[in-house]
Parts: sequence; structure tokens; C-alpha cells
Amino acid sequence: MTERLLQFIWKMQYFNKTELQTTSLEELTIIHPGQFNTNQGPDFLEATIKIDDTIWAGHVELHVNASDWHLHHHAADSNYRNVILHVVWKNDYPDNQEAENNIPVLVLEGRVSRLLLDRYHNLMSAQTHIACSGSIDTIPGIVWESWKDRLISERLLRKADLISTHLKQSKGHWEEIFWWWIARNFGMEVNKEAFETIARTLPIKILAKHKNQIHQLESFLFGQAGLLNERFREDYPLMLQKEYRFFKKKYQFAPSFESIYFLRMRPVNFPTVRLAQLAMLIHTSSHLFDKIKTADDLTRVRNMLAVTANDYWHYHYRFDEVSPFLEKKVGKQMTENIIINTVVPVLFAYGHLKQEHQYTDKALRWLEETAPEKNNITRQWTKLGLPVGSAFDSQAYIELYKNYCTDKRCLQCVIGNYILKRQE
Repeated sequence: MTERLLQFIWKMQYFNKTELQTTSLEELTIIHPGQFNTNQGPDFLEATIKIDDTIWAGHVELHVNASDWHLHHHAADSNYRNVILHVVWKNDYPDNQEAENNIPVLVLEGRVSRLLLDRYHNLMSAQTHIACSGSIDTIPGIVWESWKDRLISERLLRKADLISTHLKQSKGHWEEIFWWWIARNFGMEVNKEAFETIARTLPIKILAKHKNQIHQLESFLFGQAGLLNERFREDYPLMLQKEYRFFKKKYQFAPSFESIYFLRMRPVNFPTVRLAQLAMLIHTSSHLFDKIKTADDLTRVRNMLAVTANDYWHYHYRFDEVSPFLEKKVGKQMTENIIINTVVPVLFAYGHLKQEHQYTDKALRWLEETAPEKNNITRQWTKLGLPVGSAFDSQAYIELYKNYCTDKRCLQCVIGNYILKRQE
């Protein structure tokens, strides 16, 4: 038995309540188990119980062993003065010594289904990344659909909280926030922090002044990325270098201090290519987030994002290194990735924070209309026979895997709950 499992059992009331008694042989009735407390103090707050003929309202504290009350020094802690019931798995006090605290004690050992305890042990001891993988096929589809809705809500609301913080940093400028997020997205996993830092050093109002000059936009981005510090042979990077030196002094650009990495990635994903595409996106659009907000369908959004880097990059992946001709266009997979990781979260946050639900609804609809990610996490779910038909599905499964499965939070998971409480 663990305290976490004991809390789950008490919260869900998964124990035999027939002829409940305290260790002092008083008749006990649970009217309300209380609200689980995530802060300091008793485990459950504002519970209501009946002992003999008296109704009590207060808090409930849980321990594996009754002696843990003293081990944790609760007797001298004012936070525990309003505890009306001490729920324990095992009463390890001889001769009802616990009565000295004048707090009724309920022992749950022997009142919990052996099947539930065995299933919990199996989940916690499973060596697979997804502990319930052996029971997946027993979960009804309606349980999965409801849980995926909640997982997506958790994921997008968490991102909305982060965007709310960014909103304060940007003085309420939504276009600025969108710029930070989309720049981070173009950096991909390896360079996302660096790309966001670069974006934060280049205010969107300055970029807007130069949006018609693609070379100047590139000089800003490459310069802030620290990629114009070499001795170049070709005219193009030399020109960008000259432009950057002039505008860096004019605008007093702050250095980013973030390293840019090229290792372990395909050339089409090199940060040079992504920065060039990002510059072209600025060049070809204005008030991008506003246009996305008013877009009727995803086709328009995809067309806005599917830009092609300028001609120099058709023959280069890096400065001074000529390569065979290939247009460096933002591909379908990258476009879908931007929709999933930037467009949908920022649009959802906008609707949520402004309480304009047409935007949250649109964000969710677009997630369902976007192709799912294909990565190691989603492949694990598909191997278990679960359909991953859209980004809505893949994002839900990624949320489940990262925030529940990896930490074995089966007690907080709807699927884990279903497995534990199943009767057969």
C-alpha cells in the first residue's frame, strides 16, 4: 500500500462501507469524503461524517500506518487542528493508543478489493512505457473519446497559461506573441529556444518597417543568430553581413547568447534554411495572426505558411557551400507542424483569454482537420491498436504519454481508473 493509492481509494470511496466503525468501535457514516488538497495540510478538506449520532464537518488525513501521524509531527501542527477523521491502512498502535489524540481512526485494511490492489500492483510494476498496454483492448471507445477531449483541454489550457505570461511580457501584443511562437516552431526541437530568443530580440514593429526588403530581414535573423560572424567568400553573405552591422548599430539589437546547432538533422532542416524561410514568411505577410483569426478554413492558413526561401537558398544549405538546385519551400509536414504547435495553441489561448469561444472552437476544429504527427510516441499507441486519425488524436496521446504514462500517474488517468474499478 502507498499513500497515493490510499488517497485514491478514499477519494473514489472504493472500499466496503458496510458496518463502518472507528477503532474506538463508534458507528461511522461517510456523508462526504471532502475535496482533495494539493497544498500543505490535511489530505482532504471540508469532509462531512457522522459518528454515532453526531455529524462532524472538517478535514481528513490519510496515512499508510496510524503511527505516521506522530512520525509526521501532525500533533503539533496547527494545520491539522480541524481533522475529524484519521484514515489509515494499518493500525499499528497497540491497545488503541491513537485515542490519545481524540481523533477518530478508520482502518481500511481488509475493506478494499483484492482485485483492485493486484491491478494497481501490476500497473506500477509494468516494465512497458505504457503500463496498461495489456488491458488497452478492454477499454470502451466512449471512455477513450471522453478522455481525449479532457487531455486536449488540459494541454491547450496549460499552453494558454504560458501564453498569458507572454502576453504580459509583450504588453498585450498578440502579433508579437505569435511571432515568438512561430519563430520557436521554425527552430524545431534542437534550436527552438535559440529561435525564440532571436525573435524576442527583433520586435515585430522593426520587422514590419523592413518587410519589403527580404535581404534586410535575413540579415536581422542571421545576424542575431550569430551566423554572420565568419569570413565569407560569396557576395550574398558579405552583403547580409554589411546590412546587419549597420542595422545592429541603428537599432541597438541585443545579442541572443544562444547557440545554433546543425548536428543530427537533415540539410532541409538546417537552421540556415529555416531562418531564410522565416524571413520570407515575414516578407510575404503582414498582421499574420489577425489574418489567421479571420481565416475561414485551414487551406488559407496552409497557403500563408507554405513560403519558399529566396533564390540564394535554392543552391545552398549553408553560406559559401554550393549544393544542387532544390527549392527550399516549407513542406506539408512542416506546415502541419506549425498549425499544431503554433496556430492552434495561440488561437485557442486568444479565444480562452478573451472569452470568445468562436476562436477556441475553431482551434479545436482545425486540430481535427490536421494530419497527425508520426513519431515514437504516436507509434506506440498505434501498435496497441488505437486509431490516430488526426492531430487531435496524436496531441491527446502525446499529452497522455508525457504527463501520465511516463510518471505512472495511473491513479489520475481515466484509463487507469477504469481498469482499477472494473468488476470482472
